[in-house]
Amino acid sequence: MKTKFNINNLVRKNVADLKPYSSARDEFKQGDSNMVFMDANENPFETGVNRYPDPQQRELKEQLGEIKGIPAENILLGNGSDEVLDLIFRAFCEPGKDNITTLPPTYGMYQVLAEINNIENREVLLTDDFQPNVAEIFNKVDDNTKLIFLCSPNNPTGNLFSEEKILEILNNFNGLVVIDEAYIDFSESESWINKLEKFPNLIVTQTLSKAYGMAAIRLGICYASAEIIQILNKIKPPYNVNELTQKRALERVIDIISVKKEIADILTERNKLFKALLEVDFIEKIYNSDANFILIKVDNAKLRYDQLLKKGIVIRNRTTQPLCENTLRLTVGTAEENQKLMEAFQSLK
Repeated sequence: MKTKFNINNLVRKNVADLKPYSSARDEFKQGDSNMVFMDANENPFETGVNRYPDPQQRELKEQLGEIKGIPAENILLGNGSDEVLDLIFRAFCEPGKDNITTLPPTYGMYQVLAEINNIENREVLLTDDFQPNVAEIFNKVDDNTKLIFLCSPNNPTGNLFSEEKILEILNNFNGLVVIDEAYIDFSESESWINKLEKFPNLIVTQTLSKAYGMAAIRLGICYASAEIIQILNKIKPPYNVNELTQKRALERVIDIISVKKEIADILTERNKLFKALLEVDFIEKIYNSDANFILIKVDNAKLRYDQLLKKGIVIRNRTTQPLCENTLRLTVGTAEENQKLMEAFQSLK
């Protein structure tokens, strides 16, 4: 039975007791250009990047918060989602003692980060229709289970997890539920960030790498209660998001009209690609997708992967993943790229 949630019962003692590093830009926040800054041992000669960046990325958070309807105090930014996820491990999981739960097939970095942080990963396979097996999850959960990771839409399967099943987990788990929404912009479903006030044990991660087309700048986003964000801020590196990333991200987030147009184009192409794949004889199943990729089951994944590679097309062979035997993952490209893919598929014997 779930008890009244208290984040202080989850945070590691050394983190709770930690006095965070205070950078020069934390101590003096005003940005008056007339001030003479002699506090941070910076090079005084202007290069555009000679000053340290805002350690709290205030301008970018305000813009993101306006778009998402979330206060800036509920947002943490990281050097890619992988840093955000690593911070969550480091804040709440005691090495060699605590454990997490993941649901394969899923994003592989959860397992890698668990190993890096010396945290046991208790895997619970998804059901045959790629949904959480809630009963089995709670069979494996114990007092030392701190995190449950739900990737929705899931990678590599592409599907959303059932709202009913996620609610069951949120309502009955005493630890933190991390919903990874890297692909949520390609789904018609509402983001779970709109339920943060209702569930204090909820953390939602998103990214600018997918729908916003900014994979190279490495900008990950964490939405959670102000209390959780404060804890993560204590342990993040002081200048973890550099100035160039902040500027490029802000430009892109402000241009939300272009982002939405590109998302619409990708969804149009996804639908066209799905229909075209139905005509390929050796494709045995096409899985529904709420992401910018499609998972397909073929007769021989290695053979088809190698054949496409010889034709200059790189896809992802996911056959090594649980429940994914002989599957290939196809990212939705431009209209021209998708046409090349289909021509290649149709030429294969």
